[in-house]
Amino acid sequence: MRSTKIVTSFIRNNDKLLLLKRSDKVKSMKGLWAGVSGIIENNEEPLKRAKIEIFEEVGIAEDKIKLVKSAEGMKVHSPQYENHEWEIYPFLFEAENPTVKLNWENSQYEWINIEELEKYETVPSLQKVLFNLL
Repeated sequence: MRSTKIVTSFIRNNDKLLLLKRSDKVKSMKGLWAGVSGIIENNEEPLKRAKIEIFEEVGIAEDKIKLVKSAEGMKVHSPQYENHEWEIYPFLFEAENPTVKLNWENSQYEWINIEELEKYETVPSLQKVLFNLL
């Protein structure tokens, strides 16, 4: 089985979570809602990659976010690809009234209450990943 290591970060602001809708320009999970995600390159430290992805995807600089919690890496089966799993490294950050500037990877964003997450069509196991951080 092939495995891809990724980070998934959630950004919280005043008890609301930032949710991103993946654009039709990305390779996988088009149109699904997610946290800020990215592939870990080589032997890169997951926290470093998480901060890079946050800046690239939503324009929030490292000095505007505070790490609240991280969780152990977890494996999730990929329904899109046969014999493939995602090894996800989850992070929860706090940001105070950040300005969100989306890049091409996402087409939309919303600040939601945690209990609203089930109303969204998300990438596989997003709720499970989030609950490991709460």
